Amino acid sequence: MDTDKEAAAASRRGAGPGLEPAGYCCTACDGGEQPGRGNPIRGRPKSRSLSASPALGSSSDFRRTRSLHGPSPVTKFGPKACMLQNPKTVMHIQDPASQRLTWNKPPKSVLVIKKIRDASLLQPFKELCIFLTEVKGMIVYVERKVLEDPAIAGDDSFVAVKKKFCTFREDYDDISDRVDFIICLGGDGTLLYASSLFQESVPPVMAFHLGSLGFLTPFNFDSYQSQVTQIIEGNAAIVLRSRLKVWVVKEHGEKRTSVQAGVDTKGLILTNGDVEATRRAVQYQVLNEVVVDRGPSSYLSNVDLFLDGHLITTVQGDGVIVSTPTGSTAYAVAAGASMIHPNVPAIMITPICPHSLSFRPIVVPAGVELKIMLSPEARNTAWVSFDGRKRQEICHGDSITITTSCFPVPSICFRDPVNDWFESLAQCLHWNVRKKQNHLISEEEEF
Repeated sequence: MDTDKEAAAASRRGAGPGLEPAGYCCTACDGGEQPGRGNPIRGRPKSRSLSASPALGSSSDFRRTRSLHGPSPVTKFGPKACMLQNPKTVMHIQDPASQRLTWNKPPKSVLVIKKIRDASLLQPFKELCIFLTEVKGMIVYVERKVLEDPAIAGDDSFVAVKKKFCTFREDYDDISDRVDFIICLGGDGTLLYASSLFQESVPPVMAFHLGSLGFLTPFNFDSYQSQVTQIIEGNAAIVLRSRLKVWVVKEHGEKRTSVQAGVDTKGLILTNGDVEATRRAVQYQVLNEVVVDRGPSSYLSNVDLFLDGHLITTVQGDGVIVSTPTGSTAYAVAAGASMIHPNVPAIMITPICPHSLSFRPIVVPAGVELKIMLSPEARNTAWVSFDGRKRQEICHGDSITITTSCFPVPSICFRDPVNDWFESLAQCLHWNVRKKQNHLISEEEEF
């Protein structure tokens, strides 16, 4: 009898007899699985949304597991860094000024990212690498194509330092668990590139302003030695820049013709005129925005926008931008959107030149799941890009699923998240910068 009761209780908890209840994984992460996998969340099996339309796919393809408050971000950054816990937090929402970085162990390795094809960065890059290797005794990781620059390769005085570097190649070498923190030399693009190198936990990023805009790069290189030393010693202010987890699922239908029924090279049994349908899914982590546009076509783009299974609207225009709060001050603000502080858990949806006067940008909770597909009546395909990279065509049947990632980018602040952000607005975007009015002269002052 007792065994039957235990089995029934385990079944209600979502676990089999003799098994522990399934551990909780944050709702946006789901352990990094592809959409449609049936791992239990919070001890319950995933269920299909009651509002999902059958046209959106089978029950194994769609699920509603998103919290309206967004996912809890992973606060472990790389192998050694984490966010200093604040016991006074309420509802797990920290005051931005209380977000502090600390080290479990002293950092020993650093990734230096330098803007490519910029001669003005050669001297700062050399000075920083010499300081890190010879003064701080750190292991320095550098991308191989950076060292292939003729100005660096032909510098005889830099040969001894280059021999100490650990090199890697993008899309070939995995450095996820090898780097303790990152230093970026360049503009905002270097921080975006650093984010793209890490598809899960991202080490803390220290960005020096050596580019054109510098909205995301708060540090000046003039006093780099003291600033880097302070970061290595720990307890610095950070801002957690949320990213978007994006799934691109492409439906391919290839017409196979053969003289007679047979087996092709992949071992698939085919007959005359059969259509082999294959699905290919790719995941991206995006720091700024996902942009869906009409590409080279002269027709308006025509895409359907779903939110948690509901058809919200059809976007007719040049396209649509789905951005993080960090990306709200990039392409989105140029398209007429508002600016959102990086600590706000939200996703912004901004139309690009919509063919409707009433279509305005909207902000939705970070925990929702967005899905973008070509409308059935669309005259042309669409194109999508992720932080300006990996541009690809979207055809009928393809889908783009977007939600907030639980792997943010911990960006080290110069002062604190609030002051740094408003200072960037004033200096880089000249937000509300104007000549002040003169005060009125009273009658007493005239005499």
